Amino acid sequence: MIHFPDGTSVPALGQGTWHMGEDPTQRADELAALHAGLDLGLSLLDTAEMYGDGAAERLVGEAIRGRRAQVFLVSKAYPHHASRQQLPRACDASLQRLGTDYLDLYLLHWRGRVPLAETVEAMERLVAAGTIRRWGVSNLDTADMQELVAAGGGACATDQVLYNLTRRGPEHDLLPWLAAHRMPVMAYSPVEQGRLLTHRALQHVAARLGVTPAQAALAWVLHRGQVLAIPKTGRVAHVQENRAAADLRLSAADLAELDAAFPRPGQRQPLAML
Repeated sequence: MIHFPDGTSVPALGQGTWHMGEDPTQRADELAALHAGLDLGLSLLDTAEMYGDGAAERLVGEAIRGRRAQVFLVSKAYPHHASRQQLPRACDASLQRLGTDYLDLYLLHWRGRVPLAETVEAMERLVAAGTIRRWGVSNLDTADMQELVAAGGGACATDQVLYNLTRRGPEHDLLPWLAAHRMPVMAYSPVEQGRLLTHRALQHVAARLGVTPAQAALAWVLHRGQVLAIPKTGRVAHVQENRAAADLRLSAADLAELDAAFPRPGQRQPLAML
């Protein structure tokens, strides 16, 4: 389980929805995948107003109809909607597409021109109004997080970032900083959108464990603790495969082999984004 600063717990494996809801021919499969994930306990659903210009939110809204109480619902706002005036409107639009009257977590999708102090104020107003339960950010690096807290953002619940075997830069200072502030990490694209699954070392570890490369990659992301992975899939079989990865434990030998094949960068790197 992953614990947010206010004590709320969610499973360490959730469901992402980037690129979902955009192809009508895939809608039935995508809904079935989301339903299967909820049935398997993958109760955190992550989406954003940007995804398909609201299409993913509408898909999620259909998937959670009649099941809202069992879902930890996350959405994200565009940076240009992060002002005092625009954020409530953007949030209301997301809520309408999702068919709900509150979000469990609302994130600033990435940093834009709106001052962080203004975004913090707007987020806190939404919390006070009951429109959102808590708020956080996405794609903010260490210096941004320090500025956020200095601007009154100490209630930030999480930072959602690109993190996987091939994107280990956050381990230098961002992940330790978040851990020190009791903010869990939300790892998007935990299998690098499938690109790392053909890597020979990952395949070797997966074969030794009798699992798929995707499962081994997800298990690696989850092994740190306080990292919440949100892989996206539109197929029931892949959801079932992902769920099994949450129970997979990598040995010291497995971790050493993956560390050798996917070494952490030797020096700090700017936070990567997709």
